[in-house]
Amino acid sequence: MVPKHYDARTFSCSASLGYLLKLSHVLMHDWAAKAFAAHDLSFIQWITLMKLKEGSVATAGDLCRTMHYDNGSVTRLVDQLEERGLLRRERSTEDRRVVALRLTAAGERKVKQLIPVAVAGLNEALQEFGKGEFAELVRLLNKLIASLRARESHDRLRAGGKSDRPEAPRAGRAAA
Repeated sequence: MVPKHYDARTFSCSASLGYLLKLSHVLMHDWAAKAFAAHDLSFIQWITLMKLKEGSVATAGDLCRTMHYDNGSVTRLVDQLEERGLLRRERSTEDRRVVALRLTAAGERKVKQLIPVAVAGLNEALQEFGKGEFAELVRLLNKLIASLRARESHDRLRAGGKSDRPEAPRAGRAAA
């Protein structure tokens, strides 16, 4: 029997997993926006540079899918980073329709400079957690993500499509 974690008679939005996850995301994002503003880079710009550094994205289309942004927003974001000399666009020699995004040396330096800012903020947010609790939190979040993706994949296969969701971050590599 599948466990029922909620009861319709006693359900409270403020205790729902979706609300708690969204609230923690908003609070962490707000902190990061303030912290990164002091370094002449928005948090979203930094995340973009990090995704390029880590190799989890290669094109603007990849950014759209992994960050759940529309094409226009990503184009503006990439334009801003390119104008600042932090990334460059490179047209593929194999397929001219593909435009790869690459960090410049200045982009590499900016990412390296700001990793300690992100790490300090994450550590501050998690200061009430022991190492075991943190590992368990990451494990449980990855389990939830895998479960939701499996369900999404199952639903898409039944409908004849495929999932275009990005992979879950690995333990120790969770984003803010």
